[in-house]
Formats: sequence, C-alpha cells, structure tokens
Amino acid sequence: MERLSHGVLSDDAAALLDGDRPVDVLVGIPSFQNARTIGHVVRAVEAGLRKHFPDRRCLIAVSDGNSADGTVEAAMAATTDGDEELLLLDPKVERPDKLAMTYVGLSGKGSAFRAIFELAAAVGARGCAVLDADLRSVSPAWIDRLVGPVLEHGHDLVTPLYARHKLDGTITNSIAFPLTAAMYGRRLRQPIGGDFGFSGRLAAHWAGKQVWSTDVARFGVDIWMTTVALCEGFSVCQSVLGAKLHDAKDPGRDLGPMFRQVVGSLFALAGRYVDRWSETDGIADVPTYGFRTATSTEEIRVNLDRLVWRFVEGYVAENELWREVLAAQHFDGVKEAIHQASERPEGFVLPVELWARICYDYLLAYNAQVIDQDRLVSSMIPLYFARTATFVREAADDTPEQAEERIAAFAEVFLAAKPYLIERWSARGRPRRLGDQRVPGEERRKGDDTSEFLAIKSP
Repeated sequence: MERLSHGVLSDDAAALLDGDRPVDVLVGIPSFQNARTIGHVVRAVEAGLRKHFPDRRCLIAVSDGNSADGTVEAAMAATTDGDEELLLLDPKVERPDKLAMTYVGLSGKGSAFRAIFELAAAVGARGCAVLDADLRSVSPAWIDRLVGPVLEHGHDLVTPLYARHKLDGTITNSIAFPLTAAMYGRRLRQPIGGDFGFSGRLAAHWAGKQVWSTDVARFGVDIWMTTVALCEGFSVCQSVLGAKLHDAKDPGRDLGPMFRQVVGSLFALAGRYVDRWSETDGIADVPTYGFRTATSTEEIRVNLDRLVWRFVEGYVAENELWREVLAAQHFDGVKEAIHQASERPEGFVLPVELWARICYDYLLAYNAQVIDQDRLVSSMIPLYFARTATFVREAADDTPEQAEERIAAFAEVFLAAKPYLIERWSARGRPRRLGDQRVPGEERRKGDDTSEFLAIKSP
C-alpha cells in the first residue's frame, strides 16, 4: 500500500505511475472500514474502465482512512481477471493499474478526496470520478456516465442523478438541493450526491484550495466541490445513474454531525460567493446525460415520533436562540408548529415556505458571526427534524414520481423567498468577509488570498 503525504507521492508510488504514457482516467474510492462492500465497487469500476475506455490508460486509487477491517486488502484483491466472458469484456483489454494510499489530515471524506485530487494533478489525469465505497447498486455503466461527459463533451463536473427512495437523502432534499438551486441558479438535483465525475483541471483547482483543516475535510466536501465549480467558471452537468443503494440512515437518529458540516459549509460558501448569488434571479436546467427509467429502491424506515419529539425537545433547549436568529414572524410560525406538535401531533406542520425563510435567517446569522457558528448550526437541527417530519407526512401516499415533483418544487419556493434574503443582507450591511478574521484551525500560507478561506470551525 502506497502512502500519499502532503500532496507529494512516495517514491514507490511515483515509480509505479512513471512512464511515457499518461494516465487518462483516474477513479478514486474513499474508504474507511468498508471491507464488506469495497470489493464489489472495485470490480464494477474495473469492468467499467475495461469496457468503456479500452484504449486509455486507467488507474483505480483507493484513498483509505487507515481501516483495520481489511478494507485495503479486499480492494486490492478484487479483480475482473478470469471473468471477462461472464462480464462481456474483451480479455485482450488490459486491467487498469490499482493503487492504495492512506490519506493524511482530518479524519473524513474530504481528506480522502483531497488525496485523490492531488493524485489526479500529479499524474495529469484528464477525466476522473469518485465513488463511495459502500455502494451496492454501482454498475460498470456508472463509469461511462461519470467520465464520458468530461472526455467526450468537455464538462468539468458531472453530478449524479439518482433514483432514490423518497425518504432517503433528507438533507439533500430539504436544504442542499433547493438552497443551491435558488442561490446559484442551476438545477443540480444531487449537489452532495457522493459520486462525481470531474476534469483533471478541476481536480487540480480543488487541490490548491486552502480549506482542508475545516469541515470541508469531513462531510462538507461534496457541497464545496459543487459550489466552487458553479461559481468559479467551470462547466457543470449531471448524469443519470439509476438507483443508489447504500447504507442509508434514519434522519432522526444518525445525521446530526453530517447536518452540521454540510449546512455549515453551505452557509460559509454563501458568504464567500455573495456577489454570485445576489445577481442570480432564476434557475436554469443543466445538461443531463443518460436515459431515465423507473427504478425500484429500498424502503427507508423513518421514526416519525422521534422526529417530532426531537423538535419539541429542541424548542425547550433552543427557543431563546431561535428568537434571536429568526425574524419575529418566522419565530411565531415555529411556535405555532410547536403548539400543533404538543396538542395534535398528527396534524403538525412546518410549511416549506416557512422553512425556506428559516434557512435564510440562519444563513444571515452564520455570516454575521455574532453567535458561535457550531452552536448556531446545531440549534437548527430540531427545526430540520420538524421539516423532515412534515415531508414524511405530506409524501406518505406519494408515488416516487409524485415525491420527486414535490421535492423539485422546493427549489422554486426557496427562489421565491430569495428577495427576502437579499433585502436582509443589504439592510444589515455586508457581513465581515470570511478572510478578514482568522478562524481557529484555518490554514494560511504566505501569499494566500485570504478570501478563499471558509469560516467553518471544526467541532
């Protein structure tokens, strides 16, 4: 196993990648304790590269967080060798090179991605992709869908378009998708999807950013990648991948840390790119590659009572902070929802129109930097639980197509509320630029443009 350290390849890894023939396609797989599933992902990637890019030099790179369960061994042992006939592969096409490395830095997906970006820059890769190591629905076709638009059509970022269960991906559905679409004017359905295609030049651009000691290095990396591409002049599209089956989680039980890091990144990025979103007044579609088909997805079970109870508990603990952060009419709306939850839980509602304005109130408070940002975003989680509980009830009888239409409409609601955000932002005066004050844990190098830093503190 080779080790990538601070952007410099070890001698052994550099020797492996040396030669006259450059790497055309790099597929990275971030991993941690994924021995049970990573072999399947590696075989699918290898089959996809052999089938769809037979004349190109390809490399599979596993970026591991020092797993102790045999993840790396399982990845390196996985192969399509000997199964060409069954997999409809040409046995004369060479298998891609494989490399395993242990990433450095904060524990998290972002640090694993950083190593992949730096590797892509080091080998001069033209087209790249990253895939989650816990995927059970990945197929060889995904490689073509993610890398093909880069190599054949010149796009820099390919975001995934999944068929997911209506209750899967609640952070994406309730905030990451509608907020990103309304703010930056592009209808990207899965801005934090986890599986992306991208150009080598975008990988090098990401690798050079000074954000790797912030929450971007944990769960915030997906939305950061997408937003940087949208706002800094890169060509963005999306590709149909079909169902995504992975280790899904109950939003009321497991998603607190991810919510804090994703939403903190969203809000910090809004502060960084205010000039971009303040001039955007519509939402445009992006090119979508692939053929959509109806796909069944696994049932996601959500404990509705837990979500409502966490909202009520949150009001008890956070109502004073909510009163400070939220506009008066929005706080009154939350109090009405609390009354409903206490008196008649089955009729309880936190409307999406109110939720959009709550998100904007929090975005403003985050960038004003008056309240500790970790504390602030944590206080938003009970409100997110309330919105999620409302969606679970509203979509209970929806078909997958109806639920998707419901979610798509959220972006228009956020867009309709955007003038409120712009007015409030202007009325308060421009919040302090993110580079004007050092944030604990930030990296800074001589000559860096401090406006590149994200004001996200690690918890």
